[in-house]
Amino acid sequence: MKQLLFYEQPVALNKERHRALKIDNKGANYSFAQATNSVIITGMEFVHVAKEYPIVFAKAGDRTIPLAMLGLRNDENLYIDGNGQWDARYIPAFVRRYPFVLADSGDGNLAVCIDETFAGFNSESGTPLFNEDGEQAPLLENAIRFLKEYQGQNQRTEIFVNRLKEMELLTELTARAELAGGVKFSMGGLLVVDEKKLMELPQEKALELFRSGELGWIYAHLLSLSNMNRLAELLSKLGVDAGRVN
Repeated sequence: MKQLLFYEQPVALNKERHRALKIDNKGANYSFAQATNSVIITGMEFVHVAKEYPIVFAKAGDRTIPLAMLGLRNDENLYIDGNGQWDARYIPAFVRRYPFVLADSGDGNLAVCIDETFAGFNSESGTPLFNEDGEQAPLLENAIRFLKEYQGQNQRTEIFVNRLKEMELLTELTARAELAGGVKFSMGGLLVVDEKKLMELPQEKALELFRSGELGWIYAHLLSLSNMNRLAELLSKLGVDAGRVN
């Protein structure tokens, strides 16, 4: 099974193999995402994400995906503190679905999977995934419902991104930041909506974006870019020097 970002050991959920499994969230934290500097987001999240993180687009193979930037360097999430707690009011759904995920089962279908390395799993205490009859317990039912809703939003977001590409609204951006002390660096390979091209769209195209609700997503994305400064501030607090930035 293809590795899924911070899912170290994703396996298909099986009611026989995992029947006794429970989730104990006491002391749970987000350390599993400590080395993740960006995560995929859905269009429905843009307004919430824009209040905390920069939203950019990036090419992933033959796809273009929207991302919430969590850090300015590889393998670094600036929103997780020393205790593994997430220091922001909104946590992207990509992160909140962990340790559950829908993954390709190899036959073209999606299977409910779990990361067996999740620290909260045990067979002694916590909330069970299955009841005594081997049927899904409420916690698992809610998790699967969330996964399906998330999958649907992903598909809706793909339509949105394809529309941006068809309208030729995406342009390359090199993000630049200056840290405390004057340390400067840049990050390339990012895409953003070109506001000038957006304003020059034919009326029928602009109306199409407005009626679909996607125009609001676009402006949330554009407003979010000011959060690049916040990332620079968070990185500066770590006492980063010039030798460690690049």
